[in-house]
Amino acid sequence: MNSGVRRAVAAAAVVAALGVTTACGGSSEATDDAKKPAASEKTSAPAKPAEEGAKALTAAELEKAVVATGDVKGYKVEKVGKSDLPPTESVPAKPAACQPLADMFMFSTRPTAKDRVVRTLMATDELDPKVTSLALLAHDGSDAAEVMKGLRTASKNCTAYEHVDYKYSGVKERPAPDAGDEAVSYDVKGVIDGDKVPMTFTVVRSGSTVVAFYTMNMLDSSKTDVPQVIVDSQLAKLEKTA
Repeated sequence: MNSGVRRAVAAAAVVAALGVTTACGGSSEATDDAKKPAASEKTSAPAKPAEEGAKALTAAELEKAVVATGDVKGYKVEKVGKSDLPPTESVPAKPAACQPLADMFMFSTRPTAKDRVVRTLMATDELDPKVTSLALLAHDGSDAAEVMKGLRTASKNCTAYEHVDYKYSGVKERPAPDAGDEAVSYDVKGVIDGDKVPMTFTVVRSGSTVVAFYTMNMLDSSKTDVPQVIVDSQLAKLEKTA
């Protein structure tokens, strides 16, 4: 894959991950069935209760805890500046039952995170077209658990929704990794430049921090699993520095 294509893929991933779709205008719809979960994925363990009184990480702590280039073998990491992030205010989704999924598409949550940092990761192997974005969302303990509860319920009950003049479909809960204190994983299909693009989200709570991962593949829509090495590396660094 040449560098121009890789840059285009990376740009599309950032746009999709942050929900900055209003600049494109119009509306589109994806209607294919969501792909089935990979048989190799683990079913998540029961959630561990959020620690009472656990405080949200500060902005400085988030910056220290997020992965950087060199932390994830085989991947380079790019910072997404705060000026490029969408507002944290929630834009209503239809139906309302899908709101947690629509918010997470913008790396936003209800309750609102105290602060957040976002990174985009691409494989150093130019033949690997996957792009993964991740966010660390700082919450107090009980709020983090509430976010996870909302995502778990929505991923079970929501199949399609409208948000910011766009339509999304193929929402399907999938087995989540046995990671952190609790985890949720699901598929959803959106549209980028007229193309139907399947995406996989994996969201993990580690203490009072919600860690969201999202992977897309513009060249092979059947391979959107969030790379386990990214999940493991980020959680290890978070747990070490938090």
